[in-house]
Amino acid sequence: MDIVDLARLQFALTAGAHFLFVALTLGLATLVAVVQTRATLSGDPVHLRMTRFWGQLYIINYAMGIVTGLVMEFQLGLSWSGLTEYAGDVFGSALAIETLVAFFVESTFLGLWIFGWNKLNRWAHLALIWVVTLTAYASAFWIMVANGFLQNPVGHVLEGGRLRLTDFGAMVANPAAQVAFWHVLFGAMIVGGFFMAGVSAYHLSRRTPEQDLFRKSLRIGIGVALPALLLTATFGGIGFESLQPAKAAAWVNDAERLAAAQAEMVARFGPGDYLPPVGAVQAGGITMLTLFAVMLFVAAPSFLLMLVRPVVRGFRVWHWLLTLMIPVPFVTMLAGWVFREMGRQPWAVYGLLTTSDAMSPVTEGQMVFSLTAFVTVFAVLIAVNYWLLARQARRGPGAVALGDRPVDAPVPAPSF
Repeated sequence: MDIVDLARLQFALTAGAHFLFVALTLGLATLVAVVQTRATLSGDPVHLRMTRFWGQLYIINYAMGIVTGLVMEFQLGLSWSGLTEYAGDVFGSALAIETLVAFFVESTFLGLWIFGWNKLNRWAHLALIWVVTLTAYASAFWIMVANGFLQNPVGHVLEGGRLRLTDFGAMVANPAAQVAFWHVLFGAMIVGGFFMAGVSAYHLSRRTPEQDLFRKSLRIGIGVALPALLLTATFGGIGFESLQPAKAAAWVNDAERLAAAQAEMVARFGPGDYLPPVGAVQAGGITMLTLFAVMLFVAAPSFLLMLVRPVVRGFRVWHWLLTLMIPVPFVTMLAGWVFREMGRQPWAVYGLLTTSDAMSPVTEGQMVFSLTAFVTVFAVLIAVNYWLLARQARRGPGAVALGDRPVDAPVPAPSF
């Protein structure tokens, strides 16, 4: 494996690991906001406890996602200075907006939501979680705008060997970003839905307390996951229709189309190998589609089963199946990213900058050291996040600290 492959492996591992946290954060934020809306409108204490339980899991995952995001930005700056020097003035603007949204607005309002329990007006507190949710969507949108530019660079000119942004609207309206954003957003809903349904099924199978809470949670999880699967497939299908020629040829492994794509690139950029690795593209795409079918075959009958209350409470085989399904959406999304990013190779910015030219001038030893360091850090963070989430999920609503302190009542002082 040469130094470019090591750098690509490093980016793939760090970005993929970070994306695991992002997907669950996006999905859970929406579900927590929906549950809290029901609790605020109805005053139902079960929905209020649901908000606190799922909100606690959301906060754990959000915090770990922020940490991995910071580590990934260090990795981007250390290993890909050629990319930032060449195209940073363009896609960096989208990343800067995302940073402002994610780190300032979202984090600020999330802090107000966490510490505002039992202190703020319930309508104001509800508004906070919706602001957090919408800013999470905005954060994902600007990430996809930056990634869409790398996939399909628009709205720029080349001046002095660097790209300069000339049409901000074209970059935002880039079809490669718009379609991918909705595909990713609904994919995150699948992750959140299966997570909520799986954890609820675990408690229902073990007959733990709060059966009513987990019965309602399971129904919400499945009720979100099934339509999200259909919408994700719809936007994924639209994305398939606009694949780059080389990626489309690699996906079907058509020798004639691959040769035509290679000839076109050679005519434009001179001699070189401009074809993506066919095996990696096909493996990512086939894994994504196969696991999508598995999720659909589980979610569709689950949607019918959840309508029968005795089944929801007592069908243990179904409970264990839903619990085992928790990691499947995560693997599906990672496979989708492999398909999307490997199909762009050997380009960092499609048609403008190759991956080898985008690398920083580092030695092989430095790259091996940084790869080892980043893999170690991310492995620890994933293990810690899994342990924290699993422990909190197993303990159930009785161990939730979020919002458990009533407002301190003023103590009357004796007067004389």
